Amino acid sequence: GALLAPPERPAPPDFPDPSAQLDEVRADFGRLRGYLAGVELPPGAGERLGELTGLLGALLEPGWVAEVLAADPDGVHAVSRAVRQDVPEAVDAYVRARWWTRMTPGQEPPERHLERQLTLLREEAARLTDRLRDAEARRQESHTRYLEDRSG
Repeated sequence: GALLAPPERPAPPDFPDPSAQLDEVRADFGRLRGYLAGVELPPGAGERLGELTGLLGALLEPGWVAEVLAADPDGVHAVSRAVRQDVPEAVDAYVRARWWTRMTPGQEPPERHLERQLTLLREEAARLTDRLRDAEARRQESHTRYLEDRSG
């Protein structure tokens, strides 16, 4: 009889909960906001940065939106990369370039690059938001079809 029993199988790997990863990104986002509060930006770049951080903050806010984000590994990676790398690097590059521009006037203003970078990051975050919204809408439609099939 022991030969007929299925063999013992190894336990699958225990990967961390995606929401725990979002908690880490949320904490890093708080540190990023602290850093950004100490940086003086021109009005146009400040406005674009506010739009971007507002969108990132909304995606990371605990609740159902964050749950939808946690279910999308590519989305979590994109938000993590924006918070931990893209935004700090763009702002830091601006701060360093601004100093050099003061030493050598007549160069292209670094705020143009910063504004463009922040615009691109905002567009990327907006595409992610659209993708998450569409995925949620597909889930809702699928549930409706399931209920219709069950009742019919």
